[in-house]
Amino acid sequence: MNNPLTHFNEEGRARMVDVSEKAHTSRKAVANGEIFMLPETLRLIKEGQIKKGDVLAVAQVAGIMGAKRTHEVIPMCHPLLLTGVDISFQVNEDPSSETGLSSITVNATVKVTGQTGVEMEALTAVSMAVLTIYDMCKAVDKGMYFNNIGLLHKSGGKSGTFEKEPAESRI
Repeated sequence: MNNPLTHFNEEGRARMVDVSEKAHTSRKAVANGEIFMLPETLRLIKEGQIKKGDVLAVAQVAGIMGAKRTHEVIPMCHPLLLTGVDISFQVNEDPSSETGLSSITVNATVKVTGQTGVEMEALTAVSMAVLTIYDMCKAVDKGMYFNNIGLLHKSGGKSGTFEKEPAESRI
């Protein structure tokens, strides 16, 4: 059986891809996602009034930890010696005219010099950060939700560079 999906062996069963013959290259991935909340919740976060502590500082550490431990929660990911993880936040105070909600955009940049990419690590970092924001604020806003988690950029390796197209150019 010749399966074009790399995470399946000749019998069609799951496997971790063998990267031992791949060259070590500098690789980078950038992902983001957004968590939506009541404007009052965002105000409490900004003013440091959430009882569990500094929400964005804790979410930043959670994102970094998530990137470092991706191989423990995504079955076919390789354990990687990451060379850099950066988590940043964009606070969007103005409520959406459609939903009335404010939001925080989480950005994660992950780097490695290795034989496989860090897309999953960047996506996991974003996911862990938004989950942490939810966890820390759920006592005041159980209706928070997050979406639009996705890869924005990937570079390095055999497949080259990927840049997400702007939403308006997609059909």
